[in-house]
Amino acid sequence: MTSTRHTIDANGQILGRLAVRVADILQGKDKPDFDPSIVDPAHVTVINTDRIRVSGKNKPLQKLYRHHSGYPGGLKEESLEHVLGRDSRLAVRRAVTGMLPKNRLRPRMLKNLTLYKGTAASSAPKT
Repeated sequence: MTSTRHTIDANGQILGRLAVRVADILQGKDKPDFDPSIVDPAHVTVINTDRIRVSGKNKPLQKLYRHHSGYPGGLKEESLEHVLGRDSRLAVRRAVTGMLPKNRLRPRMLKNLTLYKGTAASSAPKT
């Protein structure tokens, strides 16, 4: 298998639909020789994550991301609006993660995902 690189511009795209497209490429479902037991070597770069859209006018306030610290009363909630305001890459990564299979291959697939807030050239670290 040869490694392929995909660059997706998230400008104006809906978060869920973008995540489905990225998850399919990371799994290799866009290729005729798809095998669910093999991590596809495709690398996906998503640019302009700060310009994604969300369907529904109330969804940024109603959608909650929850995690628990393990201590009593340790449930933490954060709205999608707050996550997008803090760092839009977190929301995109979380959406893609939820659409990948829940097995030992998921972390290996996520290593092939790169996210940038703006264009790749402007977001790359200066050397």
